[in-house]
Amino acid sequence: MEGQSPVYSINNISLTEGELKKIQQLVYEWAGIHMSDAKSSLIAGRLLKRLRFYNIKTYQEYINIILDPKNKEEKQIMVNLLTTNETYFFREDAHLEYLNDIILPSIDTRYGTFRAWSAAASSGQEAYSISMILADTLKTGSWEIYGTDINEDVLEKARQGLYPIEAAQKIPQRYLKKYCLKGVRSQEGKFTVTDELKKHIRFEKFNLNEPFSDIGFFDVIFLRNVMIYFNMETKQKLIDRIINVLKPDGYLIVGHSESLNSLNHDLKTVVPTVYKRK
Repeated sequence: MEGQSPVYSINNISLTEGELKKIQQLVYEWAGIHMSDAKSSLIAGRLLKRLRFYNIKTYQEYINIILDPKNKEEKQIMVNLLTTNETYFFREDAHLEYLNDIILPSIDTRYGTFRAWSAAASSGQEAYSISMILADTLKTGSWEIYGTDINEDVLEKARQGLYPIEAAQKIPQRYLKKYCLKGVRSQEGKFTVTDELKKHIRFEKFNLNEPFSDIGFFDVIFLRNVMIYFNMETKQKLIDRIINVLKPDGYLIVGHSESLNSLNHDLKTVVPTVYKRK
């Protein structure tokens, strides 16, 4: 039967072509994320634990559960499972060097708060990396970071700011000593960022695929490794919304594997993957 051909099997449970297409459709509708057929193994593997939780045998039964209006929490669980991405401290550090060496020296914070947006904050490593630079550079100025993600689970980790000690490997020593605390007793083997950093950061759930609420304007927006999951139409709508909340002369920074070349915008490329609003 059409749509019933297995595309991936795990633990004797098959994800069929029809089930895959329906899940792809729902993830796109709810999160704006395009999951290609190549992600079938990831989809099957991550959702298998929910089939076990409900003691069901097919992905179609799980689709029925998440489509039931009574199961809004399960809808969020599915989005969380399928949108967890790898992140780490001082990732793509050339961007952070540009922030420190070029962007911040050009900003006068005496007359306002410097605002940065980590638009796909995940479990917080990007936002905390930015915060260390801002705290160290804008010593007499005021600053804040808005960290957002569609995944509630990773946002809770971001709010806690508690990480395994191995995650500190890429943090420069001067920042590590100044802004990180080693865990003791029950937190041994972990570290946390200082409360001084945390008080400048607000983490919230946010769907980039929906119209933006009143979030204010930003001096710099980090939109890194996000658009690789979106199709061209979704990318264009997102960039239009992003530009509307970027201050004049503000900066947009995207991932090293991303580009705005195929999109309509009036941003100026200052270096590859770094754009400035005219």
